[in-house]
Amino acid sequence: MRGSGRVRDGEEARAAAESAAEPLDLVGVGIGPFNLSLAALGDGVPGLRCAFYEQRPAFRWHPGLLIEGATLQVPFLADLVTLADPASPWSFLRFLRERERLFPFYFAERFHIERAEYDAYCRWVSEGVPGLHFGHQVDAVRWNAEQELFEVDFTQLDAHGEAEALGRSYARNVVLGVGTAPYVPQALRPLAEAPSVPVYHSSEYLEHREELLAAGHVTVIGSGQSGAEVFLDLLRRRPVGQERLRWLTRSGAFAPMEYSKLGLEHFTPDYTRYFHGLSERVRDGLLPRQWQLHKAVDAETLAAVHDELYRRTQALNDGGGDGGGWPDAVLTPGVRVRTAGRGGRSGLELHVEHTEQEERGVLTTDAVVLATGYTERATDGMLAALHPYLRRDGSDRPLVDEEYRLVLDRAVTGAVFVQNAERHTHGVGAPDLGLAAYRSAVILNAMTGRESYPLPRRTAFTRFGLREERSGAAGAAGPAGRSATVGV
Repeated sequence: MRGSGRVRDGEEARAAAESAAEPLDLVGVGIGPFNLSLAALGDGVPGLRCAFYEQRPAFRWHPGLLIEGATLQVPFLADLVTLADPASPWSFLRFLRERERLFPFYFAERFHIERAEYDAYCRWVSEGVPGLHFGHQVDAVRWNAEQELFEVDFTQLDAHGEAEALGRSYARNVVLGVGTAPYVPQALRPLAEAPSVPVYHSSEYLEHREELLAAGHVTVIGSGQSGAEVFLDLLRRRPVGQERLRWLTRSGAFAPMEYSKLGLEHFTPDYTRYFHGLSERVRDGLLPRQWQLHKAVDAETLAAVHDELYRRTQALNDGGGDGGGWPDAVLTPGVRVRTAGRGGRSGLELHVEHTEQEERGVLTTDAVVLATGYTERATDGMLAALHPYLRRDGSDRPLVDEEYRLVLDRAVTGAVFVQNAERHTHGVGAPDLGLAAYRSAVILNAMTGRESYPLPRRTAFTRFGLREERSGAAGAAGPAGRSATVGV
């Protein structure tokens, strides 16, 4: 650690004493869209004292996938605040007004905005909401039983990401919003981790797009929205008849996302409450069967892929290429990559198996894009001191109550909330942007012990179970014995 920026022992002790004397109501770990939503809505709660820490130097939302023209899969109303507080100064429409773009947006008649615009909106919020600290890496969270507060140790980073100073905050409550990390299947990790091998996760796509366009042959693996967008972008940018593209997926088809109006009611608070009330066994059985609600591709993107392929057949049949009437692009579902390695002439070999044909083969390519999704970031190290207090389910996962709190030993009177780490307890809506504002409001209501944000009693026409749903909106107050009320 650089000595010039290091906090001296005396200064650190004095700062810690001052922080403990006037503790924060909430410390947020991570500043992605979900904690940014919480910070924006928290800004509207009078007297609430919050600090949010993020190790990155500034807010960025999936920069590697801000492909030109790619849109969000949720409407613009699913911004950081609107579905909990339409009058918030941090809404997307307020952002447009501040940028003098409200009338152009009105005439554009866009319900789904581009990803790049959503990223710009979130950066605007991150630059205006108070209490956000970028370049701060949280190292540990501990419970101080004597003071009945959480101790949050962090390292302040300089512009190069090097440790510059140490710090500690004290808080009555903590919320984890550390996001997800790119998932690379075990079979492809050796290649993805090897230097100078063109195997990239889709989260890095734009960073390596020119290299991929220059590659002789490219294989895209994964049939979700990211895989479709990457394949379509490469297809549009490669010459007619010389596409040299392959798109593989383990799924049995390049399936459209369930986007019917009643189907979308799985992303309502009503369904979240219903799912949370199911047994662990039933929940675990449901999640894999619901993949088409969130892992498939929107119909417009699939249509765009087909339209582009068809356009190329026209060009080739009119003499615009030498592919014999069909573009050089192969789309194959039902394929699992067993192993992968380097082949001859610096190429790559994918050892695959077709699950329905029960056949194996070897496919060669020059570059690979892994659109294989994301996994929850590990917090074991950061929360190591809290492990003795954590209550877990039969699969050793943390239990999360209906109001998004980790279930802790009663000796801990503070609360640790989670965002996008509760799919096993709250269902497919956990990572969905459309539920961000609602979940933030539930957390704020539970934390303050009052209805800081009124929440709807009903949100879906579907009644998901035979039993009448309990009356009242979730998050009005914490349960008995788990109060985390703050004086605001």
